[in-house]
Amino acid sequence: MADLPARDHLLLFDGVCNLCTGVVQFVIKHDKAARFSFASLQGPVGEAFLRKNRMPTDTYASFVYLRKGKVLSRSDAALYIARDLGSIWALAYAFILVPRFIRDAVYDLVARHRYKWFGRADTCMLPTPELKARFVA
Repeated sequence: MADLPARDHLLLFDGVCNLCTGVVQFVIKHDKAARFSFASLQGPVGEAFLRKNRMPTDTYASFVYLRKGKVLSRSDAALYIARDLGSIWALAYAFILVPRFIRDAVYDLVARHRYKWFGRADTCMLPTPELKARFVA
């Protein structure tokens, strides 16, 4: 079992979900400080995390954001990622004022239908050689 890497901004994502990989590509494009790193939930790091936290390893209903030692998921993860991107994207963090049960209900609705609405890849996203250092195995 792989050890979890010590990273302050690690995003664990469903590597075959087109929406999820789109979010990763968005974060890469707008992360000017290159603070974020990434790992697929289907890979050794993601699977180790899921097992350690007694989460299912065969379904991936949420991405997970490991932020400075804290585990965030669902709408909290999305809002903190926007906040940490800075610039105009940080304004989205204002939605933290919406009660979590409402935010997570919207998140869960999209998560349930993401393959139908956005599609699914046959294999996990592979980083380009320039981005390989930002992905943990």
